[in-house]
Amino acid sequence: MEALAEPISDEALVSRAAAGEEAAFEDLVRRHQERVYRLACRLTGDEADAADVLQETFLQVFRHLGEFRGEARFTTWLFRVVTNAALMRRRARARRPADSLDAFMPRFDAEGRLAPTPAQLQVTSQIEEVLDRKTLAERASAGIARLPDAYRDAFVLRDLEELPTAEVASVLGIAPAAVRQRVHRARLMLRGYLNELAEDKA
Repeated sequence: MEALAEPISDEALVSRAAAGEEAAFEDLVRRHQERVYRLACRLTGDEADAADVLQETFLQVFRHLGEFRGEARFTTWLFRVVTNAALMRRRARARRPADSLDAFMPRFDAEGRLAPTPAQLQVTSQIEEVLDRKTLAERASAGIARLPDAYRDAFVLRDLEELPTAEVASVLGIAPAAVRQRVHRARLMLRGYLNELAEDKA
């Protein structure tokens, strides 16, 4: 029985595409378009914007194929293009609500201790019971859309796309420590936002 051929790597496809092989570029698009669109949806919070970001991403990739040097994985380079395109789209459309989730950060007492009320602690432990899973997913998406841009990008790439911290740092052009800090703050904001929704519904 013949052994199955090894799939062509992204990097090999990039080299072929850069040399003018149209089919290689089409293979790259087919291989990554669903994930790029999903990431664009998460970064923009809008399907129409995400479709534009998808188109702009692959247009930029096509234009700059010759600049890919293989120093990082192709997907790292690709996600950097998606993230930048989404950022430009958000700035151009100014669609994100002005009110962010800063108000939902945890509060501390004068001695620096976290001071949630007993009711808040109880809601946190029962949030999935209070909000059904469909509602929870919808509210979480709405919350992500309201995160400050820097926190949203880091959170989406690290927690939703499940990229390693070092790769997120490379995509965003920041230090790994900054990624961890932004993701941590995003999680706190989202937790506070969902807790308040659960309190209102309880």
